[in-house]
Amino acid sequence: MKKTMRYNVNGKWIEREIDYIPVRYIFAVLITLFETLAILAAMVALCYFVPYFYIAVWITQIACVIRIVSSDDNPDYKIPWLLFVLIVPIAGFMLYFLFYSRKLQKKYIRRMEKLKNESYKKDDTALLERLKKEDPVAHSQAKMLCNIAETHLFTDTKQTYFPLGEDMFAALLSDLKKAEKFVYMEYFIIEAGKFWNPIFEILKEKAAAGVEVKVVYDDVGCMATLPGNYAKILAQSGIKATPFSRLKGNADSEFNNRSHRKITVIDGFIAYTGGVNIADEYINEVERFGHWKDTGVRLEGEAAYELTKLFLFDYGINVKETDAPRADLYPKSEIEEEGYLIPFGDGPRPIYERRVGKSVIENLLTNATEYAYITTPYLIIDNELCQIIENTALRGVKVKIVTPHIPDKKLVFSMTRSFYPRLMAAGVEIYEYESGFIHAKSYLADGKYAMIGTINLDYRSLVHHFENGVWMYKCACIADLKRDIEDTLGKCIPITPDKIKVNLLQKFLRALIRIFAPLL
Repeated sequence: MKKTMRYNVNGKWIEREIDYIPVRYIFAVLITLFETLAILAAMVALCYFVPYFYIAVWITQIACVIRIVSSDDNPDYKIPWLLFVLIVPIAGFMLYFLFYSRKLQKKYIRRMEKLKNESYKKDDTALLERLKKEDPVAHSQAKMLCNIAETHLFTDTKQTYFPLGEDMFAALLSDLKKAEKFVYMEYFIIEAGKFWNPIFEILKEKAAAGVEVKVVYDDVGCMATLPGNYAKILAQSGIKATPFSRLKGNADSEFNNRSHRKITVIDGFIAYTGGVNIADEYINEVERFGHWKDTGVRLEGEAAYELTKLFLFDYGINVKETDAPRADLYPKSEIEEEGYLIPFGDGPRPIYERRVGKSVIENLLTNATEYAYITTPYLIIDNELCQIIENTALRGVKVKIVTPHIPDKKLVFSMTRSFYPRLMAAGVEIYEYESGFIHAKSYLADGKYAMIGTINLDYRSLVHHFENGVWMYKCACIADLKRDIEDTLGKCIPITPDKIKVNLLQKFLRALIRIFAPLL
């Protein structure tokens, strides 16, 4: 089947037909709805026809409340579930059991352990000691991140910062053409067009020449951009591909825990990541929400190891059989470069026991002494993170946050703006990117510490999704990031209280929506 999309290109509206097959996705959604409704109907019927069954329901409801209250989860995440369980009879705790947390099957646990054992091994002791002598604060950040994300500290890796998606696109095409051994790509969104099509042609040529090519795309992220059988289409060109967490219509959290990662690895020593998906708006070939401002980073050196590992994990848990380990996956590098880097992954429990991305952001803010700059498409945060941002500003640190002026989702934009007054009251400066939509996820403190990756300041990124980023200290590209953010600030509208006034009804609706923000 085909879908007609309308885009604004340089002031002109154009139409483009996209091949996609929505039947599988629609079927999966319908199955999920049917399963959920059937379970709820069964519970209601038991209460109605089985004597005293309501007592078991009442006990279960109490047990759910106790379990939620006593859990280690963020209080902001507990509140909406408590409301569901307490206010909605039967359906509340049934939805809690179905959707509250992701339950890993034993086969996935076995695959993950196998992949961990086959991955690269690295002893960080000497490098951490060296960093400790240079800067104890940076050392503490690095050590914590390595521990909670099961990752490693690297140096001697060249970094190239891309202030726009189109800049990254040009460099990516050049590197892909030089691939000799393997190319791994994982993206939340892939869409046919001027961005993906030339990449696809290169990948086909490389696969035909014996280069190993693997692609992972998120099944929900590509629901409206790719055919439901796209992995088979790629296989016809010699490309090994799989959707991430294929939708099967299970009544669980499969709609929640998506792969929001953006990773390209070429021959094991060149890697790309950042906010850029493989679709035309990310390189401003089409205009959907004004000018699309995004960022990316290219790593050349052994820091690429971790992004290779993350890709292989995501590919390995989504295919029936994994390939045998290859000796050339983690090649030695002779590069000498200043700076320390930690590429890392983040994701839902139980795969990641702690909120990795959130911890990195909190550490950057807590240790900032002069300024902290943040660019994010969304600003929907819990009370804990909100307090840390406020406290950073109250300490006298210049905190500047850049968000879009033209939203991609009006409801989310309204929720983002609802956080402005509180943050501004503490001295945080808020700016909106006047030209369009800023999709960059960049975090910078004092010109020394930075993080670039896929992590937004919203519950999707910080709690539910699989994400990735690169923590950096004293890296050359940090100066480029600083210049870019300061240049971007010059293209923004400074937000003042008079610009965000709302009426009583809007205040009430925002307050109501914010209660359920962790579930959206």
